Parts: sequence; C-alpha cells; structure tokens
Amino acid sequence: MRLFKVKICFITATRAEYGLLYPLMKKVQKDSEFQLICTGMHLSPEFGTTYQQIEQDGFVIDEKVEMLLSTDTATGVVKSIGLATISFADVFARLQPDLLIILGDRFEMLAAAQSALIMQIPIAHIHGGECTFGAYDDAIRHSITKMASWHFTSTETHRKRVIQLGESPERVFNVGAIGIENIMNLKLLTKNELFEQLNLDKKLPLFLITYHPETNGEAGGIFSVLKSLKKYQKMNLLFTKSNADNGGRMINEAIYEFTLTHPHAKLYDSLGQLRYLSAVKHAEVVIGNSSSGLIEVPYLETPTVNCGTRQGGREQPTSVFNTSLDTEEISTAIEQARAFKGPYNHIFGEGEVSEKIISILKEIPSISIKKEFYDLE
Repeated sequence: MRLFKVKICFITATRAEYGLLYPLMKKVQKDSEFQLICTGMHLSPEFGTTYQQIEQDGFVIDEKVEMLLSTDTATGVVKSIGLATISFADVFARLQPDLLIILGDRFEMLAAAQSALIMQIPIAHIHGGECTFGAYDDAIRHSITKMASWHFTSTETHRKRVIQLGESPERVFNVGAIGIENIMNLKLLTKNELFEQLNLDKKLPLFLITYHPETNGEAGGIFSVLKSLKKYQKMNLLFTKSNADNGGRMINEAIYEFTLTHPHAKLYDSLGQLRYLSAVKHAEVVIGNSSSGLIEVPYLETPTVNCGTRQGGREQPTSVFNTSLDTEEISTAIEQARAFKGPYNHIFGEGEVSEKIISILKEIPSISIKKEFYDLE
C-alpha cells in the first residue's frame, strides 16, 4: 500500500545534494508515484557526469535539465539560471507533480522553486533557516523558504528563524540534518579499502580538502589554502572538485596545478557518498569551506578547519576550527585541529530524518500552495 496518493518530485543538481537526499528518495520511491529530475553538475562531464551513479543506485531519471554554461563568471551563472527556468517550465508541465522536494540553497534550486511557484506546485524545503554570510546561497535559501509550503530544518534555531521569516509554526518542523542518516546507516570502507580504491599511499596520513567559491567574499582564497598545504609533502592530500558557482572552475584549475607539484596530492571530480564519508572517517582533518565540515564531519569524529567566511553564521560544534584566508592562520588552525581530541558534540540530531519527514507528509490534510504570513507576537 502506498503512503502517498500524490506525485512527489525530487530535484538534484550536485553530488553532495544527492547524497543527502538518497535515503529519503529511496523511501518515497517505494511508497508514492516517485519522480526525479537531474540537472546542473550531474549532467556535466567536467564534474563527473554523476547522473550515471544515480541510475546505478536504481533510480529512473524522468527528466534531465541541461543548464550549465561552460563558464564560471557571474554572468554565466545568471544565464544558467535563466536556461534552467525556461526548461523547468516545460518539465513541470509534462510531469505535473503534486509536491516538489527541494534541499538547500543552490542557484539551480532557485530556478526550480520560482518556476514551481508560478505554476502552483507546492514545495517542501529541507535545510531552511540556516545562514552562510560568505555566499549568495544565503539569500537563495531564504528566498526558497518564502516560496515553500512546508519546511524541515536541521536545528531548533533554524526552525525559529524560518518562523521569523513569516512561516506558520505548524508548517515548520525541526527534524535534524538529513546527512546524519547516511552516517548512521552506511557501512563505510575500511582505511585499506579506501586507500586502495583512491590509489593513496598507505604509509601516509590523509587530509581531505573541499573548497568552494566565496561568492560574497574573496575570490582567491584557494591560493592561501594551497600555500598552507605545500609543507605537507609526506601527507596524502585528497581534493574534491569545487562546485559550479562563479569562480569554481578557477579553483579547480588551481588545485589541478597544485597536484602536479605535490607527490601525494590527488583531485577527484566526485568521490560519491560512500567514499567521501569513508575519507572523512579516515582523515586526520577535513579542510576547506564546505557545509559538510560543520554538519556531517563531526559525527565521524574528525576535526574540521573551516577557511574564510563562506559558512559564516552557520551553527557549528566545538570540533570546527575557524580561520581567515591568511596562510599562516590556516597553518596554525590545521595543527590545532590535528591535536584536537574531542569532545565531538552532535548538534544536528541523531539521524532517521527521512522517516520523520515521511511521517509528517502523511499527516498533511491537503497539499496546497496557499498560506498566510505569520506575524510574531
């Protein structure tokens, strides 16, 4: 018996976002008329054509929305949003979803949300209410909140912030961070298995590095990060590619040039969820400015060096060491993180988020886009 008598549509544009959505997608796939749209980096050879992994995981992709231009300029990103908006209009007209599930704050999701708003398709939004002052994702996230009808936040602080934006408390639910569910349920690779798969030197320790553009901050921060890593010649340095925001390709080129001169540095288009989380588990420290360093990494008891302002304003546990984009400060933070012994406090819930979301959706009396602005007393 199906849990839902409605067509529930998921949209995914990046490897990280898909990894977070995976457990919820699997459960909804079994119990509703499931629809899936892939767009953005999933369709790009430059970023590993990761839609193929989604198909290997057993999902049927109903629509592929090509949108990325081969540029990392702000103009190019704006044009990509426009292309996506035009395409989503046609895709939604064909699929006629009853409910759209959107995670996060990327520009691809802004295009999808604004299209759904005009076409009267209700949205359930995951990870609203968070702040990241160093990126325009911050404004996109809050914009999607105002276009969404139901909200699933990762902490109580974030729930209160969504309500502060005028959303009715009866539509806003603190369920915890969905990525924690993967950590609780995935059987991670052993260190030996991981190092063999990634061709890493088994005699050397590991740093995992993921750095994305500061779209509201410094453009050249990656060069400070790379300079701070030069001295770690007897260390496996595992890099994952930056995302497709403006400046992302410049970051990837800088990392690639760095790997040519460092004997144990490797750059991967995409590690996939299993290898990424396994790398987190076996790394001495995670370095960069990805949200995963603040949310998921502490649950695997690995310290994080959070560089720059991209994640500024986000709640974070004590195992995160914040630093500016000054090379010396980054180096100091790396050594502080390596010496960190705990505790690793868990502030984003304890998993089983997908079951919570499904239970809440089952209790919705009717799916409608209509809502009123909620005023604080």
